[in-house]
This record gives sequence, structure tokens and C-alpha cells, in this order.
Amino acid sequence: MLQYITHHSDRFTIPQQVAMVIEGGCRWVQLRMKDASDEEVESMARQLIPICTESGTILVIDDRVDVVMKTRVHGVHLGKNDMDPAAAREYLGPHAIIGCTANTAADILALAPLDIDYFGLGPLRHTETKRNLSPVIGLEGYRAIMAEARAAGAEQPVVAIGSVGPADIAPLLEAGVNGVAVSGAILSAPDPVAATRAIIALGQ
Repeated sequence: MLQYITHHSDRFTIPQQVAMVIEGGCRWVQLRMKDASDEEVESMARQLIPICTESGTILVIDDRVDVVMKTRVHGVHLGKNDMDPAAAREYLGPHAIIGCTANTAADILALAPLDIDYFGLGPLRHTETKRNLSPVIGLEGYRAIMAEARAAGAEQPVVAIGSVGPADIAPLLEAGVNGVAVSGAILSAPDPVAATRAIIALGQ
């Protein structure tokens, strides 16, 4: 399971990024535009919707619950300082995908009883694509967090995030995560389409 997270690039526009990862086989995209206005995020989402719809790709938006409601994309990813997940569920309804950021087993277990679809657990290591970074987890941290969360009954899928590269995928899956979220390793690759294909192959 690969989620591609959009990021500003001097090489590719966001629609170009999304088209390339879809060509490479990715079927889950998170639109992240932290410094943009709601209007800019909504405009971009409307550009991405036909690209994603044609291929059956899931499109979620980082943080902007109101934009998700307006555009009717598949769902939202909520950071720790974003809308309360229970409130987001009530607002968006039962069919919306809701993902939440986690950094510890305690984070997962606090939210696991709620109607949440997945957790983005990270960061694996320091990443340049996100500000206000939580403490780095590292591979051993993933093993410990996944073991504790599963033992306590948390069943939601967990996606590893934070400077995840191709060499990390097998160890992360062995640690118990269900998928990876990738931005820089694809966006900075000489051929993002081929990089997407390679990452997906590593997870199979």
C-alpha cells in the first residue's frame, strides 16, 4: 500500500506529480499544500479529481476538512493539531476516509476507539518535506509501537511516513506496518514513474 504525498517542486507541478505516480501504479494520493489558502487547495483538488477518478485513485486532502466537504474527495488526513477526528467524522459522514497522524503507541491507542480508517505513523527519520516534526521513531521504534498497538487491540492500518526510501520498505513491513507514504524518494528520482513502480514492487 503506497500513499503519495504531494510536495512543492521546481521540476513538476502537482498535477504532473499525481499523473506520474498514477502511471507508476499508485492508487492513493494525499494533497498536501500547507502554505496555501483554502481556495488554492480547493482549486488544486478540482484539477486532481478527474485525474484520480479516471484511474480509480483515492484522493485525500491534508488538514482542510471544509475543502474535503466542498470537493467531495475521498477523505482527509488530520495532523495532531487539526480538527478532532470525531468531529471530522460527524461533519464528513460515514463514507469519508479519515486518517490521523501518530508518533507513539499512545497516540494510536487514544484514537483507535474512534471511527478512523488509518494512521500515518512517523517520522521514520528527519524529513525536509515537513515542518514541526515529531520525534524521529526509527525502525526499532516502529517495531515497538506496532507490537504495543496491536497487542492492545488497535486494528486500523498503519502507514509509515517520514523520509521513507526504497531500502526501508521491507524492514518497515516486517515491523508490522501496512503501507508507506512517500514524497521525496519519488519526487527527486530521475524517473518518478519508474521510482513509483519500484516502490510498489518492493511492497508486494
